Amino acid sequence: MLELILNLLWNMTKMNLRTKKQLAAKVLKVGKNRIHFASDKFPEIKEAITKQDIRDLHAEGFISIKPIKGRKKIKKRKTKRGFGKIKKKVNKRKQIYVKITRKLRKYLKELKNQGMIEKELYWELRKKIRMRAFKSKAHLREHLENVEKVDFAQEVKTKKEVKKKNMVKKKIKGKTKSIKKQIKEVKK
Repeated sequence: MLELILNLLWNMTKMNLRTKKQLAAKVLKVGKNRIHFASDKFPEIKEAITKQDIRDLHAEGFISIKPIKGRKKIKKRKTKRGFGKIKKKVNKRKQIYVKITRKLRKYLKELKNQGMIEKELYWELRKKIRMRAFKSKAHLREHLENVEKVDFAQEVKTKKEVKKKNMVKKKIKGKTKSIKKQIKEVKK
């Protein structure tokens, strides 16, 4: 019988404390679910009427605030890599692509002019360069050595020959200019 009466009193005090909980939530600037009343101090909390009374009860520790439930900010969420999350700059990627492409195309053109690669292979490699198949000049060179079986020992010889030819051409150009000057002087 005594237990029944205590349960009724307990429920009545809980029912009447709903408004106190709302008032406490407003004063302490938190949600209603985070307010917690000390169970042994219900009569004192029930007597609180003003906001100042609620503040005093909170200072004494009769009214406490529960910690926030849910995911903590410290814990990292599962990272998603959607289009909105990619923060690379497109211009930077494009600049890198352009630099590499120009370098590789220039190198291919040199090889073609030296006669080390054929026309068909040249165009095939240009397509691969466009598709970013090669990361660098060294990578392209390695591909040519291993897959296409291009002999680069011949390249050293041809480079020396090309330099010699260029030197001869420059000498001839210089001589022809001087000869033309002499002819003009004679005509005058």
